[in-house]
Amino acid sequence: MDGTGNPWFRGDVAIEDGRISSIGRVKDFKADIKIDATNLVVCPGFIDIHGHSDLSVVVDPRAESKVMQGVTTELGGNCGHSPAPLEGYALEEEKRSAERYGIEVDWRSFGEYLDRIERQGCSINFACLLGHGTVRWCVIGPDDRDPTEEEMERMKELVDKSMREGAFGLSTGLMYAPGCYASTEEIIELAKVVAKHGGIYASHIRRRGEGIRRWGLITPRIDTLVEAVREAIEVGERAGLPIQISHHKAMGRVNWGKVRKTLAMVEEARLRGVDVTCDQYPYTAASSSLASIFPAWARAGGTKKLIERLMDPEQRERIREETVENMEGIGAEYGWQDAYISYLKSEKNSHLIGKSLKEAAELQGKDPFDAAADLLVEEEGSVGIVYFAMCEEDVETVMRNRNVMIGSDGYALSPKGVLGRGRPHPRSYGTYPRVLGVYVREKRVIPWEEAIRKMTSMPAQKLGLFDRGLIRLGIWADVVIFNPRKIKDRSTFEEPHRFPVGIEYVLVNGEIVVDRGTHTGLTPGTVLRH
Repeated sequence: MDGTGNPWFRGDVAIEDGRISSIGRVKDFKADIKIDATNLVVCPGFIDIHGHSDLSVVVDPRAESKVMQGVTTELGGNCGHSPAPLEGYALEEEKRSAERYGIEVDWRSFGEYLDRIERQGCSINFACLLGHGTVRWCVIGPDDRDPTEEEMERMKELVDKSMREGAFGLSTGLMYAPGCYASTEEIIELAKVVAKHGGIYASHIRRRGEGIRRWGLITPRIDTLVEAVREAIEVGERAGLPIQISHHKAMGRVNWGKVRKTLAMVEEARLRGVDVTCDQYPYTAASSSLASIFPAWARAGGTKKLIERLMDPEQRERIREETVENMEGIGAEYGWQDAYISYLKSEKNSHLIGKSLKEAAELQGKDPFDAAADLLVEEEGSVGIVYFAMCEEDVETVMRNRNVMIGSDGYALSPKGVLGRGRPHPRSYGTYPRVLGVYVREKRVIPWEEAIRKMTSMPAQKLGLFDRGLIRLGIWADVVIFNPRKIKDRSTFEEPHRFPVGIEYVLVNGEIVVDRGTHTGLTPGTVLRH
């Protein structure tokens, strides 16, 4: 399966000097290594267009949970957060994140970060977006306000410099602070700078609370999914650059089914000549920080300020009122019983990992809001949650759409060591085998060739990686060989740190990184600069 979506064919593939040198019937080729792929599928390596391995590839360059599921290239820096540039509050936050892994933040600019990965080596190819939230933190800090003219110019300078140093585009996380404080106009102005360099705009779109706040809608129960998608398209259309709508989904029972409308909007935009596409992961659960359940105004000023507000009786009651409405009201995207604790900073509360917020509250004899608020305070803001908010029908509807590719929204993790802590979302280990094993082989939602296209040539085209993503002469030999009868994810919400089955070999730039299901320890990946 060559990545184009064309029907499969039988043939040999020869590789020389890291590139594909022959396809079809390979004659008179003296190979140092031969792989018998009889009855197996040979396809391009999977390109994860939505990853979060920015720090985990620094911790462990083997990128185990990614390459073991067939990922040969990842695009990091998504959802408005990137590991660089680092100034002021952005540097403080990155150091705080790095403490979790026990690593030193010894870079400041975007180029220095990429240099760090390059010196260290990596088992996969790695590219990175520039995070709008990171840029905002550098210049404005965690404040909930618009930038001054001088601050706007400084942000543009940072965007321009980072693009010149290799960023592939700009990402936004409009559900998170500080991205949720930004106006559409602010984002468009920064996106125009990205457009001059030929980059893309990737957006984690606004959710209900942030949408209401920015668009001045009257009722807190109104759906803003359609408006959020419209905003993402507007940014790209007005700034003049390609748009990638990240992990497209409809969260909350009130929104289920509305992906048909949003996907139609994407198609309509494409008919106007706007390059907009989406990505998705094959699960009905999402993952985020516990802080995200609290109102945007309460998160202004950063984690310390949020904790201070939760410890102030008067402000806590105001936060309680809005949070309970968001979690229990008619328009709730998910409830206390749907959100499960996946990560905690300390060992003190480790018995709560895997429990829902409702269960944690019952164990402590508290109401769910107080249990969540107290936990966030005790853990100094470092609490991860997995929440079930989507429906299976929508997952399949989105997957069938030709304008949607696959992205994990996951990290490069490992079953052992610091990267094996907690109960992370299984997408970090199982996204690609799950699509192939469950949605292709078992449910037949899409054909094999279409699934491979969504994982290979489609993201490659979006990123301008025209020397990857296909089985073609002269292209870099990023190759996956899998057993179509066995391939399947094994990572679950209860036991997430489990590698898939059926991925027999993975080659990165012509070198074998996974050999008969075992990581070889090689790090032949390349740092990709736009």
